[in-house]
Amino acid sequence: MPRTKLTLEYDGTPFVGWQRQAEGLSVQGVLEDAVFAFTGERPGVRGAGRTDAGVHATGQVAHLDLSRDWQTDRIRDALNAHLRPHPVAVLLAERVADDFDARFSAIGRRYRYLVLDRRAPPALDRHRVWHVPRRLDADAMHAAAQGLLGRHDFTTFRAAACQANSPVRTLDVLSVTRDGDRIAVEAAARSFLHNQVRSLVGSLVQVGEGRWSAADLRAALDARDRARCGPVAPPDGLYLTGVVYPGAGEVVPEAGADGKE
Repeated sequence: MPRTKLTLEYDGTPFVGWQRQAEGLSVQGVLEDAVFAFTGERPGVRGAGRTDAGVHATGQVAHLDLSRDWQTDRIRDALNAHLRPHPVAVLLAERVADDFDARFSAIGRRYRYLVLDRRAPPALDRHRVWHVPRRLDADAMHAAAQGLLGRHDFTTFRAAACQANSPVRTLDVLSVTRDGDRIAVEAAARSFLHNQVRSLVGSLVQVGEGRWSAADLRAALDARDRARCGPVAPPDGLYLTGVVYPGAGEVVPEAGADGKE
């Protein structure tokens, strides 16, 4: 059966998350329904990262096996037609080797978190940014973030219900930049713990507000205590922006587990 890799974008606002659940609309569910409407098959669609409710994607990756060898452009266009009116789009469909796995073949994942720090609330980007109605010190946030790079026990910055076998992860990128009233936090690693990025962003905002210093942030990491985490950032501003696979021309991070954020 030919295996197809899909690159997707979606607005996570109306969904309970990527993963199909007993109740509620999921990205995986509407995508599998579109596959059935197109092919009459329900092969199952496996994603690279199980984004939570309200989390968006500009570079999610999934794979599926179809019994017929459809042209990849036909797969992309047909799925997009059947996905309407859901805010999900197949950007690219590619034929891949039978042993390719969207989740387990991945060697890196990238996230972006957007903060809007102005007095007025967003009108056009509602549910797509975290609105913080006061000016943040983005330079201080970036400087503090550099103290979290590398291999650490991130117990402080993972959800209490996280099911990962180990809290140890290697954070390759954690940068903070400003563009007008928007702050972007970029994070890259082989894999992330559940709610790790949102937990890191919430604590970095504490730095940006002047409530924490860089030393306070590092002390929270070293405490390995979930109670020391700052307020967890809401899902609205989080985007899965890319998944890296071998041969993509990027440095391979150390071995890790799954791509849950």
